[in-house]
Amino acid sequence: METSSFPIGKHRRGMTLVELLVVVAVVVLLVALLLPAVQSAREAARRTSCMNNLRNMGCALHGHLLATRTFPYGCLEWKVGKGGTNRCLAWSGFILPWLEESVAAGRLRFDRPYDHADNVPAGSMAISVFRCPSADRSGELVDGLGRTDYGGIAGERIASGPLAGPLVHEKRFRESEIPDGISKTLFVGECSSGAWSDGQWINGRNLFEQAFAVNSTVVYDARRGIWIDDELRSRHPSGALALAGDGADHFLSESLSLNVLAALCTRAGAEAVGGLSSPP
Repeated sequence: METSSFPIGKHRRGMTLVELLVVVAVVVLLVALLLPAVQSAREAARRTSCMNNLRNMGCALHGHLLATRTFPYGCLEWKVGKGGTNRCLAWSGFILPWLEESVAAGRLRFDRPYDHADNVPAGSMAISVFRCPSADRSGELVDGLGRTDYGGIAGERIASGPLAGPLVHEKRFRESEIPDGISKTLFVGECSSGAWSDGQWINGRNLFEQAFAVNSTVVYDARRGIWIDDELRSRHPSGALALAGDGADHFLSESLSLNVLAALCTRAGAEAVGGLSSPP
């Protein structure tokens, strides 16, 4: 007769409630320890992608410079609002051929306003190089046009006044017309936090004049009588990324001196500039 190999009357002992709670507590603790590291790794990857976007734009700006001997217009035929005959075409549209965006470049009608029906086929294209993966905006389009999370630097409102930057309305600059030096002049910066109705790569209003600190949450400065507008701000912790005219990307800390920040946003201020940090 076959007999069971297990002792009769004995049973396997299960986990008690206390033991189960201990296991759960250990798992929760491990998740709590690992989650910040995972989030940090993800943000590092997003920041690297953002840096690559800016470097590609830097190469494209220099492609334009080599082909035309000037950097592009910041905005050609500025206008407020929509409609009318002014084209209001953006710097980012002029560099498309050097971003390997030949389809968008071929569709873009430079003889039409950015919001003309003839420019919908080009303007509605979503171009990945103009989008920061850390941006807190959803969707690839803004009011039916391709989104951008990067703006051209038209100047600053901290010290010297408006339109002192390298990408301005109705003007194209030769390298020799930027006496501060292109390596010490910011051309493009992130504007990837919060709503931005002008954040369309074809729209010539995707320019800004810096008035506050990087990533500032101030809405109004009563002393200067200045409201916040499009500014250098991002969802990267502790700062934002920007592109200098020599094609180098830089991480601008939230603690960067306002005087230094103002100097970086001008093309001919003759300031002594320091404090730039290049990401690894």
